[in-house]
Amino acid sequence: MQSDELKRRISAGRGDALADLVLKNARIVNVFTDEIDTADIAISGNSIVGVGTYHGRKEVDLHGKYVCPGLIDGHIHIESSMLCGPAFEQAVLPHGTTAVVTDPHEISNVAGLEGLDFMLETTKNLTLSVYFMLPSCVPATDLDESGAVLNAEQLRPYYGDPRVLGLAELMNAYGTVRCDPKILQKIRDCTEAGKIVDGHAPLLSDKDLNAYIAAGVQSDHECSDIEEAMEKLRRGQYIMIREGTAAKNMEALMSLFREPYCSRCMLVTDDKHPGDLLDSGHIDSNIRKAIRLGADPAVAVKMATLVPAQYFGFKQHGAVAPGYRADLVVVSDLESFTVEQVYKNGTLVAEHGKTLKPAPLDIDRVRFSHVMDSFDLDEITLQDLELRESGEQERVICLNRGELLTEEKIIPFQRHPGKAPGVDPERNIVKLAVFERHHHSGHVGIGFLGNFSLKCGAVASSIAHDSHNLIVAGDNDTDMMLAGNTVRKNKGGLAFVADGQVVAELALPVAGLMSTESAESVAAKMQALNDALKAHVSGREDIGIFMTLAFVSLPVIPQTQTEYIRHHRCSAAESRSGCFLICDNKNYCRRPTRMVRLRQQNSSFLLLEASRIKRKIDGNSYLINLANVFVKSFFIDFPIFFWEKMGALN
Repeated sequence: MQSDELKRRISAGRGDALADLVLKNARIVNVFTDEIDTADIAISGNSIVGVGTYHGRKEVDLHGKYVCPGLIDGHIHIESSMLCGPAFEQAVLPHGTTAVVTDPHEISNVAGLEGLDFMLETTKNLTLSVYFMLPSCVPATDLDESGAVLNAEQLRPYYGDPRVLGLAELMNAYGTVRCDPKILQKIRDCTEAGKIVDGHAPLLSDKDLNAYIAAGVQSDHECSDIEEAMEKLRRGQYIMIREGTAAKNMEALMSLFREPYCSRCMLVTDDKHPGDLLDSGHIDSNIRKAIRLGADPAVAVKMATLVPAQYFGFKQHGAVAPGYRADLVVVSDLESFTVEQVYKNGTLVAEHGKTLKPAPLDIDRVRFSHVMDSFDLDEITLQDLELRESGEQERVICLNRGELLTEEKIIPFQRHPGKAPGVDPERNIVKLAVFERHHHSGHVGIGFLGNFSLKCGAVASSIAHDSHNLIVAGDNDTDMMLAGNTVRKNKGGLAFVADGQVVAELALPVAGLMSTESAESVAAKMQALNDALKAHVSGREDIGIFMTLAFVSLPVIPQTQTEYIRHHRCSAAESRSGCFLICDNKNYCRRPTRMVRLRQQNSSFLLLEASRIKRKIDGNSYLINLANVFVKSFFIDFPIFFWEKMGALN
């Protein structure tokens, strides 16, 4: 800051000179004392210079409306909004969000460093401050088949970017506490650069939690009950209380909305769909819900402003006080928390639900050619969807209502006229297929999904956490084929097919994750999809068909019973190099004992000659079943997409 500018601010703060802008008669939410102060707010340049009685070159009488610091979302994946940077800004800025910390994990799994560069480039000139945490796990696990692999050496140069704040959610907690050298190198690079390491460790506890935090992990956003949150708070972690479109943990964690806990907790969304952003809002929606559930409004505001600012090191941000940045939100009252005006750096940037100067989207299609054309997949045929397994039982990935966690069930193999083998409409069991789309491998995984409310037809999506391959669910192969090919034709997106016709679709050509259109346009098309689905679903969807489908393939959400694998293993004896002898187990396997052989390709093991193996990777036991698209370990419970298609086995 120049000496003259500093003198000008001091003079305005003393009242000796007129401030540039004065917000008169404001009720200020004081995040330091949890009080409401009545005063004028004097602004000079981009900073607040005084709170009291002031006059300015421009004065705006707020008539007793409330003023809060600009809201901060400390953990979000912008890709989950299906919007590119400028459209995302237009959706969240009018709701009072002036800064977000994003993890470009999704697009990086598709396009690697090109995807990361795309996000940095398309958000750099926005009014909204967009900060980054570097994706820590691309791919999420070594068993996943993503579009890219990002190692420590590739990420290291990005720590020199001032918008890069650290290493994003460290999903591989198991590898961290067992000193995986690749993970430890990423942690060292981050901490040596003076940056932050965010966590992702659902259900991690006791000494493993101690080891995880000792490695340098400072926060967690996966707490789903108060016992887990309290253990992590006691160990010194910050808790990010998540309330988004899919995961909703706030209600279970409401006892944290008071001292001393609230000073170590912040509000985040993680994933938020465009319709939700436009209709219910962003972090302002989380504040409203917290207040409705009994939180002190000042405390809720503090957890969305001062706490994330302190955690991420945003100096002089997160409060309405002298010397702090003039990022301000004007709300009508603290019950409805309706945002009326938003100021950024002392300038009015949004009012009554609209961004005043929308930023254009400018994409260099040569530099980001892979981002804009990320599908490398042949047209899907009925043969690709053929289930070649035989037997009298099937394993089903069962959804739990309103949760991301799944359960496993073994049931008699289902056969119903007009439905694909294995599908049971009475039990809401559909067929599930995942097609690798990044490397033209032809890999397909087929299985079954229970408690999925689609009654007929098929849905397809290229949003399939974390590797974002093409996932398709339906009750018959013909509709599944058409749904998958519709998404392929659009270079990504969502589709719903019924009776051989495309009923509704949404193209997401940016890495198969995002649209180039406005939030309103994307939300309208998403609404059309949901409306079309209403007549074809049973019961009420808490999360939504497509959001549910996106998380079915998530590698790092564990099963509720993490001890399950210890009591339900097949016996196995290692044979000569590269081979395992698999013994039949009626609870898990629909095949007799057989030999399998593995070969390594692109750092992934491909199963060539059988449907099931048990093997150890870095000391971790895995059970793998191709026909039912499932893997289990002590910390991982997820579908597998990448096994090579098999012919008939003798």
